[in-house]
Amino acid sequence: METIDKLAWIEIKDGHILSSRSKGRTKYYIPGGKREPSENDFTALSREIKEELTVDLVEETVNYFGTFQAQADNHAEGVEVKMTCYTGAYKGTIQPASEIEEVVWLSYADREKVSPVDQIIFDWLKEEELLH
Repeated sequence: METIDKLAWIEIKDGHILSSRSKGRTKYYIPGGKREPSENDFTALSREIKEELTVDLVEETVNYFGTFQAQADNHAEGVEVKMTCYTGAYKGTIQPASEIEEVVWLSYADREKVSPVDQIIFDWLKEEELLH
């Protein structure tokens, strides 16, 4: 089985989670991406967030949140994505950049609009009463 290793930034405000939609896609995804060779988690995640949302993560506030795994969206059956998630403060104004067309704040009612691994994260956040 193939596993895609990704990092994600969990940002929750008023019971809603920050999500983004790439150009040409219909589903929303929790922001983040893949590591480049030799990058650690913070370097990779902060680079991806800067590229996609134009904000800078504040390193000393970034904390491990959890790891979730599910079938990868838009990939062959059996290809899974492993999402290592972090929380943390940021500096700047969130706005779409690069391949990101739209930035939204989703509630649990929007669960069907996100990828399978994000649905698992939504379920966990709902159980923890972090997502409305």
